[in-house]
Amino acid sequence: MKVKSKSKKIDKAWLLAHLNDTYVKLSKKEGYRARAAYKLKEIDETLGLLKPGQVVVDLGAAPGAWSQYVRRKLSNKVPDAIGAGLGPLNGTIIALDILDFEPIDGVVFIQGDFRDEPVLEQLEAAVDGRPVDVVVSDLAPNLTGITSSDDARITHLVELAVDFAARHLVSGGALVCKVFHGSNYNELVALLKANFRTVKSIKPKASRDRSSETFLVGIGLKTAYKMVEIPAKTALPG
Repeated sequence: MKVKSKSKKIDKAWLLAHLNDTYVKLSKKEGYRARAAYKLKEIDETLGLLKPGQVVVDLGAAPGAWSQYVRRKLSNKVPDAIGAGLGPLNGTIIALDILDFEPIDGVVFIQGDFRDEPVLEQLEAAVDGRPVDVVVSDLAPNLTGITSSDDARITHLVELAVDFAARHLVSGGALVCKVFHGSNYNELVALLKANFRTVKSIKPKASRDRSSETFLVGIGLKTAYKMVEIPAKTALPG
């Protein structure tokens, strides 16, 4: 009974902190589906990545906050206007996630696991040979709590995102991907540096202090994709 009581207290404390969170309140006010929109917003405003007319691919898109932000930026109207569907879409947005989400005006959505070849084929078909300007990836695996296994899962998703970006981005294109400070962090930085002329590490204000997540941004694709050997500490999940 003591454990259950303690658990309830923790849940209540988390809920209160969540409801009082500045970015949760702001997301409700501005019509975003999640506070995560402000992570991409800060990255974009810092580096100037998103502009009308672009082709943008959103990996790990559910529940859709990042796609909402991109949709607003690829509009000819005021980008911060409330409501993702305001203004005609000037560009292309392709979103992918294993989970479904409510449709967003103008956003092409593909449901499936990014690690599965048939899903990647659907994504390739949606891109249809067009050069991609920006790839944003909020991909994250279900964590097990086993450090070596979690590091391998995270690394695998980042490698897939870099590989996709390297095969589709324009020469000046950009990749934004979520990573976590773990044993493979330095190797993932090296992977991006091997493939992009400029690499930035950003922890947005909207990223909770207690979270180890960081966003790596690669800008200016190099001519040839390079795979950096990352020491395997455990087998990748099947």
